[in-house]
Formats: sequence, structure tokens, C-alpha cells
Amino acid sequence: MKKTCNSKNCDKRSSVGIIGLGYVGLPLAREFVRGGCEVYGFDINPDAVKRINSGKSPLKHIPDEHIAEMTKSGRFRATTDATLMDKPDVLILCVPTPLTASREPDMYYVEESCRTVAKSLRKGQLVVLESTTYPGTTNEVMKPILEASGLKAGKDFYMAYSPEREDPGNAHYNTRTIPKVVGAIDKPSLDFAMSVYKHAIDTLIPVDSCETAEAIKIVENVYRCVNIAMVNELKQVFDRMGIDVWEVIRGASSKPFGYQPFYPGPGLGGHCIPIDPFYLTWKARQFGMPTRFIELAGEINTAMPHYVIQRTMEALNEQKKSLKGSKVLVLGLAYKKDIDDIRESPSLELIELLKEKGAKVDYNDPFIPATKKTREYNLQMKSVPLTPANISKYDCVLIATAHSCYDMNMIVKNAKLIVDSRNACDAVKGSKKNVVKA
Repeated sequence: MKKTCNSKNCDKRSSVGIIGLGYVGLPLAREFVRGGCEVYGFDINPDAVKRINSGKSPLKHIPDEHIAEMTKSGRFRATTDATLMDKPDVLILCVPTPLTASREPDMYYVEESCRTVAKSLRKGQLVVLESTTYPGTTNEVMKPILEASGLKAGKDFYMAYSPEREDPGNAHYNTRTIPKVVGAIDKPSLDFAMSVYKHAIDTLIPVDSCETAEAIKIVENVYRCVNIAMVNELKQVFDRMGIDVWEVIRGASSKPFGYQPFYPGPGLGGHCIPIDPFYLTWKARQFGMPTRFIELAGEINTAMPHYVIQRTMEALNEQKKSLKGSKVLVLGLAYKKDIDDIRESPSLELIELLKEKGAKVDYNDPFIPATKKTREYNLQMKSVPLTPANISKYDCVLIATAHSCYDMNMIVKNAKLIVDSRNACDAVKGSKKNVVKA
């Protein structure tokens, strides 16, 4: 392999293999298909593969018609057969990067995927990691595993890192229109990666290394984590002062420069913000650098579910009721509104904490009819109907996720007590004496 971009690869529309057909991989596969590329979708879940090949979407925010469009194009197939990984010109890894129980990076899925790729890796292929991780992962973790195949990165195959920037449910940006950062181990790899991604993404941002690209993703999420921690802390401070933090944020947002609003909540959710800062703090320790600011933000955000439960206990106490034995309805299981994604959702911890304190807990989420086992939780619950008669049966309704479809007027009218962690009841007119903000 020459130390210049192989014109056969850079000039043609390469075939692409997406490893992991979840919240990152599936929409990326869709855009490559729309860009005219031949796409292989690899996943270890046979049920998901079968559903996708039948033209059905496993994700709420991706309509069935998009999947049908992919399968009918003749340029896409989903499979569990890893032996086919030698077919595409490009392999893109979109696999989870969670935390261990001790809040350290869990690279199991990246390492296993790389071992699988290495079994059939051939000369001239490009391997790209998209999973969010700490600076150094591509070269320190992925490269040695791939080179165990006997092939050498930069000599026999290309290698790059391009962090995912998915935001399920975002009405303004999608996979194609979100600018994409691309870093690589050398210029030929960068050229190859850029030539591939241009078929799926409108705007590409090349950077000088994989480490830079990895750091960019971490910075984006640390920025949000720290700012959310600030407003979460301010919420608690202002509550003691009798000041509504939401009104403060609304007023501060009127300043046309020097301020960007962030909003408090019951805790962080999603795959990125609750996890990525801890990846950086772990890596920083290898260089003898403490990251006190980031770690403090993580502590504040991690403690928010406990704060919400404390406010719930206080609100029930005002009504001469104990949390133990009370019937509590949690509204919203997803980590943010209008999606079906429960990854790292604070609602799961809220339910666990309520149960631990003796409450009788149900939940409602129109997008999640039943809970599924996660790495940390196995709630084994089903969503209950959200009707006026049903709402009135609960001692407390805890709003954890403010889905747009929730009729807040009806909920406020029929609930005995509402603990609102999302300011969802703010738009309701009239008396809201039964609403407590948390």
C-alpha cells in the first residue's frame, strides 16, 4: 500500500460495512445508502437484523419507511455473519463504550469488534472507530488488535477515528447535516476516510490526528456536563432561597451575548454526557493530572436523582404522607423527551430509589411499553395507562421526562401531587398548588 491515497479507493464510491446497527450505526448506514454506496450492516442481535431486513425500524426516531427505502435500494443488507467483513472497502465501528462499576472505561465492545475485524482484515481496507472514547484509543487499543492479523496500519491497511454526533429526536439536525470531525493515523488514511464520508455527510472537518478527533468529542460532552452541573447546583441553592431557577434562566437568556442557557433536571442520561467526562478523568490520571473540575461536575450530576427523591419525600410530608407505602407514578422512562432511548436514563435510578424507600411505583412512557434489562437495571415493569381516573389514584406523580404528547393540563387537574423535575407544568394556566418543582 503506497503512502499516498489509493486512487482506486479515493475516487470511487466505496462499499461500507457498519458494525453495530444501533442509535449511531443505523442512521449512518441510511445516509451511506442514500449516498449511493453499497452497505453491509453487521450486528450481533439476530432479532434486530431480521427486523431491519424486513423493512422495519428498531428505533422510534427512524421511521419504518427509511428502513424500507434502504432494503429496497438493493444496496443494503443487515447480517450477523462476521465472515463477510472482508467484503466492504471500509469498516466503521459504532459500538458501545460504557463505564465499569468503578467508573472506568469499559472497552470490551471495541476490543471484541476489533478482534472480529482482525480475523478477516485484508490489505487496502479502511477501519474507522466512531465510538466515543478517551484520546489514544485508536492507536493504543484498536491498532494493536488489528495488527495481530499480521497486517500493519499505515502500510497494509488504513485507520481513522471520526466521533459520532448523533442527537436522536433533534428536529433541526440529522446525521447528514451535522458536521463531522475526521482524524486519522496518516494523510493517506485521512484522504481515504474523507473520500468515503463525503457520500454520507455534507460537511467534513479534517483534523491532524486520531487523538485530536477523540479529544474533540470529549470536550463537547465535558462542556455540557460541567454547565449542566452548574445549573443543577444553582437549582438547589435557589430553591433554598425561594427563587425559581427556571425563571432565572429565562431572564438570563434575554442577554444576546456571553450567555448560553443550560437546564437542570433529575440527572444526566444518554450514552455521552454521563459517561465521557469519566473517560477523560481516567486518562488524565495516567499523566498525573487531576481533573477536579470535571470530577466535581460528575458528582453533582450523579447526585441529582437523590435530590429529586428527597424533594418527593418532603412534598409528601407536607401532605402528611410518608414515601414508604405511597403510590408513585413516574412519567417518562426515556432519558429525554420524545424518544425511546433509556441509555443511562435517570428515570431508572429514580424508580429504584423509590422502591428502596418502600414506595409502590408505576411508570408511564408512550414510547416504551415495557422495560428491558440493561447493564444495571432489570425493572420488569410495563407502562400503565395515563388517564384522569388512573392519575388520581396515585399519591404522587413524578415528572422525570416531559414528553411533548403529555397533556399537562389534564395531569395537573387530576393529580393529587406533582413533583416536577423538568418544569413541564410551567405552561399550565391557573392554580398549580399541587405542583412542587424539584
